[in-house]
Amino acid sequence: MFFRLLPWEYGIRNLFRRPLRTILTFAGLTTVIVLILVVVGFIRGLENSLAVSGDPQTAIVFSLGMGENIEYSSIAMRTSDLVPASISGIQERYGNKYVSPELYLGTQVGVLTPGNTESRETLGLVRGVTPAVLLVRKRVELEEGHWPEPGEVMIGRLVAAKLGATQEEVGLGKSIELENRKWKIAGIFSCGGAAFESEIWCRLDDLQQAMKRQDLSIVALTLKPEADFADLDLFCKGRLDLELQATREPDYYATLQRDYGPIRWLAWLVVLLVAGAGVFAGLNTMYGSVIGRVSELSMLRTIGFVRRAVVVSLMQEAIILSLAASLCASFIALLFVNGAAVRFTMGAFPLRIDSVSILIGCTVGLALGIFGAIPPAIRALKMPVVDGLKAV
Repeated sequence: MFFRLLPWEYGIRNLFRRPLRTILTFAGLTTVIVLILVVVGFIRGLENSLAVSGDPQTAIVFSLGMGENIEYSSIAMRTSDLVPASISGIQERYGNKYVSPELYLGTQVGVLTPGNTESRETLGLVRGVTPAVLLVRKRVELEEGHWPEPGEVMIGRLVAAKLGATQEEVGLGKSIELENRKWKIAGIFSCGGAAFESEIWCRLDDLQQAMKRQDLSIVALTLKPEADFADLDLFCKGRLDLELQATREPDYYATLQRDYGPIRWLAWLVVLLVAGAGVFAGLNTMYGSVIGRVSELSMLRTIGFVRRAVVVSLMQEAIILSLAASLCASFIALLFVNGAAVRFTMGAFPLRIDSVSILIGCTVGLALGIFGAIPPAIRALKMPVVDGLKAV
């Protein structure tokens, strides 16, 4: 059975008849959706950073039993020569094999104050490399400066966020303290959003000398497309004296994804809690809005509009308001949140407000409008018409 609906413009005009209440409701909904977008952007940024960090053709060799904790790995320096000499499937160009010996660790890094009078120490990620790293890490691009000379470092574009410093404090020509030495920042690099962007890179021999170590953490290498990873795996398992293990780089970062699974679930729980709080806030606001219009709603029923038509009109108002808030929140998130770097245990990564984040935010906003309008509307319309007309 069909019923006559209220005119479409009636609900829109009602939004402007009570501008203060509309503005407050709009601001509350926008705030809730922005918070949801921030949390979803955190999840998407973390997932994207780990997903783009692994190259399918790259494998890493590190200490047996280290799992995903390669910063604690220690292998012999000669491993970087033994592996390419024993494996035939390594990619090479002009006689140079794509093999990168690396010393990777987490240590205290001092950020110097503008006057260079004192330093503020925090945990940073440092990687000692050779120029061969550019063959293996194909996405690395030097955005400013030059390759580090002795006593110099180059930093990823997210190092400032990782160290809790400003871009000026870790800009080109500035210095950082590492292992009781001052290192000049010679360059800034990017890596397509990969985890390497929160690391400090320096010459391998320099870092070994500063750390008083002659070992390596990992050997990263690029296999030919037709090469079989099993050959590298067999070599590591066969050399029991070296105590090595090998894994594909995407598999390593997939392990990190699983390890960070509880954090992602916690973030989704925060999304649900924030959305639930938004629903209750919307219910409270809509209750106040609807209860204050009892006489108006009763008059609509008196002139022939059924309850369902009135409920649809109230839902229309709430949905229009929530969708407008969703669009405003999406604009704010894209402008101020997208790309903002956050510190994390693995380093730092940028928040990512992509199409999935926007879809989730707008869906939650729509749900807030729908579920926030129905209960108070039904409660108000249960009141007898005569009593409603007498309400003040």
